[in-house]
Amino acid sequence: MPDLQRKPTLSRHVWISYLLSIILLGFIWYFQWNIGLVMTLFLAASFYYSIRTERTLLNEAEEYISTLSHRVKKVGEEALLEMPIGIVLYSDDYKIEWANSYINELSAENDPIVGDSLDNLSDKLIPMIKEDKNEGIVEIDGYKFQISLKKEERLLYLFDRTAQTELQTRFHNDQTVLAIIFLDNYEEITQNMDDTAKSQLNSQVTSLLNNWSHENGLYLKRTSQERFLAVGTNKILNQLEQVKFDILDEVRELDNEKNNPVTLSIGVGLGNVALPQLGELAQSSLDLALGRGGDQVAIKDEEGKVRFYGGKTNPMEKRTRVRARVISHALKELVKVSDNVIIMGHKSPDMDSLGAAIGILNIARSNNVEGHIVFDPDDVDTGVYRLVEAIENDEDLWQHFIDPEEAEAITGARSLVVVVDTHRPSMVANQNILKQTEYRVVIDHHRRGEEFIENPTLVYMEPYASSTAELVTELLEYQPKTLKLKMLEATALLAGIIVDTKSFTLRTGSRTFDAASYLRSKGADTVLVQRFMKEDIDLYVKRSKLIERAKVYRKTIAISKANSDETYGPVLIAQAADTLLTMSGITASFVISEREDGRIGISARSLGEVNVQVIMEKMNGGGHLTNAATQIEDTTIDDAAALLKDILDDYYEGREEE
Repeated sequence: MPDLQRKPTLSRHVWISYLLSIILLGFIWYFQWNIGLVMTLFLAASFYYSIRTERTLLNEAEEYISTLSHRVKKVGEEALLEMPIGIVLYSDDYKIEWANSYINELSAENDPIVGDSLDNLSDKLIPMIKEDKNEGIVEIDGYKFQISLKKEERLLYLFDRTAQTELQTRFHNDQTVLAIIFLDNYEEITQNMDDTAKSQLNSQVTSLLNNWSHENGLYLKRTSQERFLAVGTNKILNQLEQVKFDILDEVRELDNEKNNPVTLSIGVGLGNVALPQLGELAQSSLDLALGRGGDQVAIKDEEGKVRFYGGKTNPMEKRTRVRARVISHALKELVKVSDNVIIMGHKSPDMDSLGAAIGILNIARSNNVEGHIVFDPDDVDTGVYRLVEAIENDEDLWQHFIDPEEAEAITGARSLVVVVDTHRPSMVANQNILKQTEYRVVIDHHRRGEEFIENPTLVYMEPYASSTAELVTELLEYQPKTLKLKMLEATALLAGIIVDTKSFTLRTGSRTFDAASYLRSKGADTVLVQRFMKEDIDLYVKRSKLIERAKVYRKTIAISKANSDETYGPVLIAQAADTLLTMSGITASFVISEREDGRIGISARSLGEVNVQVIMEKMNGGGHLTNAATQIEDTTIDDAAALLKDILDDYYEGREEE
């Protein structure tokens, strides 16, 4: 900006022109003085006019700039003090040093807030500053403000985003939500009902659901005898979640001729996606709800996150082809949205655990997702080392076996962890892996114990199945056929079934033979299974010593105690218990020995008359109705045997009283 305090003077080019005019005028005076006089007068008048004109222009410019400067200054003050943007300066101890009038108007009765703590505005401001956040949203007196932080200047800008937030909330609340409602056991309950009773039950369920939909503003349409379609919004869904979907309890309390109550499963799909995708999410959620036993609600969003409500009752055993197909489809959907699949069995894996893990690996690869089996080479029992050797010779299969540390390193938040042949976190190969992801699947044939993997996404537990390998084989039948089941994979699954059924003599149903037939059609080699199951003569002799030490208790129970100076592996004592069970007059067998880790191991077997699972659970173990085990710390073989006998006495006395 020019210096407005200096006096106005002519510009340089004007002075140069006047200087040239004076020189020319001198020549004119020399030759024609009369003309020179006239020209001198003209030049003087011109000089006077130029000085006056320039002075006038400079004065006008000075006045204009002065006025503009004043306006700019005034606008700056207005912007700082009156613009609808909050501005706050704070001290090192988070006290308000200065605030514009916009912020002062937010305080109660418009009292100045200088000197107050930032907490008086919002208790989120100081934590945001301490966490070095440059932006955030806070609520002040019912208004939503976006905060912009300039930490070096200790300056806060507050932009009112109330209208924008309300619009976003309204958009979110009005988003469409689809739900599929399914009557879990409608077919079983109505199977033997007459037309009158069936009609009455239908009327009760329909009336209850219609009233529920009207009260909550849902559109409800019955699409089949056991299926309904509901359409609502996010706002309605939030209301239903607040009451934890109490419709589940209301339907369960309906009276019917049978003691088995009617239960609902609801699959909900939500998110900012197209309607066809919402429908797929709802169906996938329903599959998850049914896979977890029914009588519950599963809600899935477009990111694949799932939350559950209900599941209060113990579901009836319903192992059907339909259930296997539903579980298989739900597992496929979980696999497809995962970054990778981590498969774990229990520690010291047996044939069933390894075979089931290999089957799940095939499911992952069939859906074009990388799969890995957690395998500790230092924790291999003699009962499976021949199978492991065969797997090592198959490079394509062996490359998917990784140690627990490597598995932990590659497990992320979007990994899918599948646990097979156990449901107890203390028994898996690596517990840390379970904590690294929210997506966990449990596939097991043991009865559920008190210890259970926390918040599983999908559970497929069938205590009446022969083995986990049988369950996985049924799941394989409904998977994409993009990857053929290899001979070794099919043989490993068949080996798991044969070992757990003791060559199809225990816990064997028609479904077991169906699974075995399917595996045989895929190339499973029964001769190779026998090679896998062969044992060393030294182990046979060692097991025979355990059998030799067996004593009969309560006429039909065989109990064998190993010598205190000998250790046995879990597979060997399990084999000894199996052998004792084949003896005449024996209905249950227990083998007790010290393990290599110093704990006392007990393996229990029965023909079904004695529930060995209940007995082992009282010793902090678990398992199956006819196949269970436990490991006890800080005890001796004799003390463990005495405790076992006390529990057996209580078990039989309780049955006699009944």
